[in-house]
Amino acid sequence: VQLQASGGGLVQAGGSLKLSCKASGMILSDFSASNMGWYRQAPGKERDMVATITFSGRNNYRINYVDSVKGRFTISRDNAKRTVYLQMNSLKPEDTAVYYCNMVRPSGSGYWGQGTQVTVSS
Repeated sequence: VQLQASGGGLVQAGGSLKLSCKASGMILSDFSASNMGWYRQAPGKERDMVATITFSGRNNYRINYVDSVKGRFTISRDNAKRTVYLQMNSLKPEDTAVYYCNMVRPSGSGYWGQGTQVTVSS
């Protein structure tokens, strides 16, 4: 299994970016039942959760956001494309970080993508 993240870049405060994370090497049922999330790590800081979309059975998912991005970021997934997205609106300089996607498979195995840089200028 590999996770390929993309979509980062440089944007002015108030702008938008959409991150994508595509999983390869997985069958549909395995990906559909996997928990996905986006995390970020700013320079000199720990890696923190931004948003998660977790499988809760029967094609249902539970979504969770860190308080600082609620109302601005939206996590979603397209299982057929094996892809999870993070739509980021109203970006702030404090959102600047390397963003990583994460997967936890039903087996409990965890994976990280390679990270994509998001820089928000003031």
